[in-house]
Amino acid sequence: MMIPEHKAATGVGRRAGLRGAVLGALAAAPVVPFASRLTGSAAAHSQVTAPAAACVDLPLVGGTEFPIGVFWPPPPYQTTVERYGEIREAGFTFLITGNYLDDQAIIKHTLATAEQVGLKVLVSSDPDVQNMARRFTISDDRSVPMSITTADARTLFTNALNSYRGFDSFAGFSLGDEPSEGQIPSLGKAFTIAREQAPTYTPYSNLVPGSGGGYQTVVRKYVDTCHPPMLSFDRYPILSSGQDLQYFENWAIIRSEALRANIPSWVFVQSVEYNGHRFPAQADLLWNINTSLAYGCKGIQYFTYWQPDIARGEGFGRAITTLDGTHTPLYDAAKSVNTGWLRPVGAELKPLISEIAVHANETPPSGTVGFTPDSYLSGTAGSPAVLGRFRPTDAAKTRWLLIANRQAGASATTTVSMNQATVTKVSVFDPATRTYTAQADKTKIVATLAPGAAALYRLDA
Repeated sequence: MMIPEHKAATGVGRRAGLRGAVLGALAAAPVVPFASRLTGSAAAHSQVTAPAAACVDLPLVGGTEFPIGVFWPPPPYQTTVERYGEIREAGFTFLITGNYLDDQAIIKHTLATAEQVGLKVLVSSDPDVQNMARRFTISDDRSVPMSITTADARTLFTNALNSYRGFDSFAGFSLGDEPSEGQIPSLGKAFTIAREQAPTYTPYSNLVPGSGGGYQTVVRKYVDTCHPPMLSFDRYPILSSGQDLQYFENWAIIRSEALRANIPSWVFVQSVEYNGHRFPAQADLLWNINTSLAYGCKGIQYFTYWQPDIARGEGFGRAITTLDGTHTPLYDAAKSVNTGWLRPVGAELKPLISEIAVHANETPPSGTVGFTPDSYLSGTAGSPAVLGRFRPTDAAKTRWLLIANRQAGASATTTVSMNQATVTKVSVFDPATRTYTAQADKTKIVATLAPGAAALYRLDA
């Protein structure tokens, strides 16, 4: 994996060479028809079906545990049970290889080490898979420059699969990080081979950030060509100058395309300082995670865990650990957030379907949707918030409401009024006990939230 160039002024780019992570396989995921791009209230309130059946049993995507991953793990000489135990203790469930874990010997050592502490691994840096899915174009037309045949691509993939499939920690392969639009057709062939050869492992790719109709067209092309088991993207909105507000439009596009394709959405959150991006505080981390959850996110990935080597010349500063492995304040922040909040709340939200994602008590950022009353919620007041409402996969009328503080730098008090013709009871979720407690007042919620924080409620109807 390499760390790509960053576009510091906008917060759009991720890295110019650190590549993401995962492949393996899945049975092709069906795509739900979608007439046109959803906008306005229609986008916020769209009705969708349950996650694609082909995804439910895949590592990380399926199951009840909410996936919490790290990218850029410890380098080879720090790939130890002690170091991986620190990752697991901080509440992470998987890692994506990189940081010079670049040959089969060290990847096997990584898998064996992860296995001892209960971590899953998405292999991003296997040389055969990189050749098959990234460095060459898969084409049976021998006139195509830098191409390999479908048979050769299948052989490369099978060789890599046979090297790792004996490890319980092996979750799948990354078939490409931040592919360009021109790479999507060949990447689709790589996904097809992965599904055919390894239907019980997870094929993965991560998309570049973006906004606008052109970006949505590329996202849709990727989804409809590759049929991935999840839709993952990265955007790092914690800037030295404030927040990148196009982050919300980016999320709105990813959310609508994930719902259309009937697959979960994942995101990378910022856990490193680099050009134009400041070192996140715990409130920033909470804000990045909770606004993502409100937009329906089903998997959180941290960029990065280990500080990238300064010899790369790409301007990276502190991450969750420094280059020598010293924990920064972000380690304890991530541990607190992951174990005390994200793990229990994520497990509640993972099986649910995003029904609305709206901005309340503020002018909605460009490309997003503002709150409008409906059959469950009649009004809002107070501090700005992002409201995510979720429904079960069956016809039950119960709903779940996540109220996320729109601000990372200030506390909030947000009131959400219930439509009393529908809502008969309001209960608040306690992540410490994983239980719901009924409120005495079923007519409204008054959520008092710390900077970046959120609260989860169940609405019985």
